[in-house]
Amino acid sequence: MHKHAGKMARLVSTMALTAAVVLSGGNAIAQVDPGLKDYAKTTGVAGNLNSIGSDTLNNLMTFWAEGFRKQYPNVNIQIEGKGSSTAPPALIEGVAQIGPMSRAMKKEEIEKFENKYGYKPTEIGVALDSLAVYVNKDNPLKEISMEEVDAIFSKTRKGGHPTDITTWGQLGLTGQWANQPLSIYGRNSASGTYGFFKEKALFKGDYKDTVKEQPGSASVVLSVTEDKSGIGYSGIGYKTSGVKAVSVSKKKGEQAYEPTAENVVGKKYPLGRMLYLYVAKEPNKPLPKLTEEFLKYVLSKEGQEIVVKDGYFPLPAKVADKQKEAFLK
Repeated sequence: MHKHAGKMARLVSTMALTAAVVLSGGNAIAQVDPGLKDYAKTTGVAGNLNSIGSDTLNNLMTFWAEGFRKQYPNVNIQIEGKGSSTAPPALIEGVAQIGPMSRAMKKEEIEKFENKYGYKPTEIGVALDSLAVYVNKDNPLKEISMEEVDAIFSKTRKGGHPTDITTWGQLGLTGQWANQPLSIYGRNSASGTYGFFKEKALFKGDYKDTVKEQPGSASVVLSVTEDKSGIGYSGIGYKTSGVKAVSVSKKKGEQAYEPTAENVVGKKYPLGRMLYLYVAKEPNKPLPKLTEEFLKYVLSKEGQEIVVKDGYFPLPAKVADKQKEAFLK
């Protein structure tokens, strides 16, 4: 995992200079890099494509599939998004050609893949995400530190907060909020978001038994919308008007940053991440044409415009070109 974390850091640092971000009304709205190339339609693209994996990427995959089918009506794309941990077995068993994941593959997953194929899976970064900490829209909380997030969600408190956090008063809220207990929502262990949050926000600690596990990102957001005392985490693409994404600081007392594109590429927001598609590509052999063209479409200007439409952050052109190298060599 550490090797992948280093790769993520390197990618994000290359993005800092090239991300196109427009500040509008106080919110950073990601815009696609004008350097991204238009998708070039080709001939002979038909058949079935199966995608199994991340729930976070489910809507994105659906939008990409719709856009791709407009180019190629003879293509049938099936998408299943029950969690990132379902992607590696699906690729290994050959029931999926694409495995979306909201975290990097673990060492043991790569080893199982290599045992089957004799080579490693190919990792393609396709979008940027900020994993948001959501509260109800009526909650006055504005910001939170990483050690406080840990003390809310984790029973091990590896982030160093001296006490368990169970009420909103412990986070500085007053009046009727002061003694109100926190109602905690999260994902299940099949989720890449669960794994990423455990590693980054829980400092590799353990979740509390009181976390109400949800089957998908949308249900976490819906739960927090319906529960005034709710707090949960999901990708920024699932944000609705019923919730508020609070600013997060690396440490208590330090500046807290909003989960915007600008703050993710500038490495200021502590829970920024890359979203991936994994494929089985034999070294020195091209991918099947359908899979290759779908990946080219995802990394094109049109594909990255869909990323923005779905509420995530697009890749700068230099980063998109780098990702293409992974499956075109």
